Amino acid sequence: MTDRIEVAATELRPLLEEFIMWARANAPGSDPELVGPAALWHRLAFSQDLGTWKRADLRNLLLDRMPKVVEDPDAAADGMLPAVDAYLTFLSQTGRLTEGSDSLADLQAELDDVEDEFVDLMEELIDDAEGEEDEEETGDLGDFELFADELAELDTIRLRPDSELAAAAREAPLIAKARDLAVWVGSGRRVGEDTLLSDAEVEEALAAVGLPRPETEGPVAEAVPYLWNIWNLAVDLEFLEPGDANTVAVQDDTSEWPFDDDEDVLDAWMLGLHSVDYGDPELDDDDLTMALAGLTRGVLVRLLLAGGSRDLDELSQELAEAAADLDELGSDAWEAAGDPLAPAIDWLIGYGMVEVDGKTLRLTPLGTEGVVHLVDDADIEVDARPAIESMSAHELLALSAELPEDEADAEFAAWMRLREPGKAAEELLEAAGEDESDALIRVQAASVVGTLGEAAIPAWREALKQPTLRPYAATHLSQLEVEGAPEPTQDDTHWLILDMWTISAGLGRSEFVSSLQDIGPDMVGNLLEVIWKIPHAHVEELLDLISQVHPDKQVAKAARRALFKARSL
Repeated sequence: MTDRIEVAATELRPLLEEFIMWARANAPGSDPELVGPAALWHRLAFSQDLGTWKRADLRNLLLDRMPKVVEDPDAAADGMLPAVDAYLTFLSQTGRLTEGSDSLADLQAELDDVEDEFVDLMEELIDDAEGEEDEEETGDLGDFELFADELAELDTIRLRPDSELAAAAREAPLIAKARDLAVWVGSGRRVGEDTLLSDAEVEEALAAVGLPRPETEGPVAEAVPYLWNIWNLAVDLEFLEPGDANTVAVQDDTSEWPFDDDEDVLDAWMLGLHSVDYGDPELDDDDLTMALAGLTRGVLVRLLLAGGSRDLDELSQELAEAAADLDELGSDAWEAAGDPLAPAIDWLIGYGMVEVDGKTLRLTPLGTEGVVHLVDDADIEVDARPAIESMSAHELLALSAELPEDEADAEFAAWMRLREPGKAAEELLEAAGEDESDALIRVQAASVVGTLGEAAIPAWREALKQPTLRPYAATHLSQLEVEGAPEPTQDDTHWLILDMWTISAGLGRSEFVSSLQDIGPDMVGNLLEVIWKIPHAHVEELLDLISQVHPDKQVAKAARRALFKARSL
């Protein structure tokens, strides 16, 4: 079935692309994207001929097939029938509705007949989906989704440099304990099925990581949850790796922790970040334990929302109330745990994420970095950026590409204030030359450096040596009337055009088509005769795209010829 779908989709694609272009001018109120699934399933289930449509098939498609395959019933209820109406009109007006089809008038009458029933079916799907959401389990105390709106409204969070974060991660006591435990495990230790280690081995492991032997009358292995959390952390950090035949082994470079390279240190620390869950209280009753699940994450998100610090008593009271609201056993679990925050805070301190100052609990810079990553993992947006003083030119350019213009200008201005103009120009152009395929970074860098005037001349001269930056350097040096500087060539101009087309294509197909239409088919045709020769990273991709989407068939044909020439170079 998958192969049939792929074949049908391939057959439909050119027709749907032409319909989208037609709809912009002839049916602007319809949503062409909703036609795709209907046209695809019509082709698969009712007619191999894309232009043959019957009233009975249309009814069956909309009332039987679409409720089974539609992804967004809400959008379909509002827009699918108008979109299908527009599509059938397009087929009729362009001569694609075959003689074997029912007339357009009959097909439109059928759409009117099924409208109420179709909308009812979509609303049932919407109700079912909402019911399923209601039946889902309520999130735990660390459910970031509950705070999504508040997180989105936070002021910009400034993250510390990697060197500073790596230095802090090297000092995390829990990672050192995980290393020591892994080194003690050795190269191939056999583990048991009921308990990983015997009581004698547990006592050795406790000594290896500096933990006391618990006072217990039962098996020691059942009285050391903290040790098993460290064991799990060692696995998360990839210090320990399961082997064959019920064995585990230390990884080769584990004993070298803390690593010399900052990137390696932070990579390892991030691997163990989800160990924050190990800080949740563990009680004798599993139901009570589950009632406090997510407590450690709950601490972290509340600290972030409060700007990084909270009074411990107030935080404890807030979490106790949240536990009671979330689970009918929440109050009992909180009382049974004695001091539920103690294990959570202990683990977070051990992982370098929080510190306690009297009655105040505070996120460390490493903790802020970590909770921002956890929020991002939960697919929740938060405005977090590197600190201006530690931001590289490439980080600045990449970040600014995603910001509104006024915010990007403010970032550039703050960054530039920390550098001499000539040095700023040098760093920005070096960053722009790192990736020959990144046109947006080049354009941004050239735009900013272009505002620096004569101070940027040395950097522009150096940029002449790089093919991807030469067009910008020659253009700006010419504008500055620098003696001896090369004049921009026609190839330079064509390179700049290809960069702009690349950026436009990245904004979406409609924006790309609009940018082509702005310069007119004659100009595009003239460019296609020569632009294929430019050794630009995206020239073939752009020519292929023009051949697919340009509404002028002659231009599309010229693009295909140019693409053939480019591929022949």
